[in-house]
Amino acid sequence: MSWQPRRGGAEVALSPLLAPVRLLVAIKTSFESSVENPTIEHETRSDEAVDLPWQVVVHNDPVNLMSYVTMVFQKVFGFPREKAERHMLEVHQKGRSIVWSGLRERGELYVQQLHGYLLLATIERVG
Repeated sequence: MSWQPRRGGAEVALSPLLAPVRLLVAIKTSFESSVENPTIEHETRSDEAVDLPWQVVVHNDPVNLMSYVTMVFQKVFGFPREKAERHMLEVHQKGRSIVWSGLRERGELYVQQLHGYLLLATIERVG
């Protein structure tokens, strides 16, 4: 049975079909109040911090084969084989290699892709 409010001692049954109407009225009322009194939010980060170059660094690990790391660099970054091998050797010999530099959002995507191939990669701010 539906909810029944009391009015003057008599009980009135409300139709369950009116529930969506009451919900729409409540949504419309809250939407109208937010349109009339909008909240203005100010950007807190500076454009300079967003535009600074970032770099993707691949770190050495004892698990992955050198040929596998070369193949991943070719797939993710589109490197030719020679460039991919050069970065792979730098990772192997020096422990890390900067494989890409640019905007942060793209760098985060590359790090995520490298993690998908189980390579250890980080993103660092240049400087």
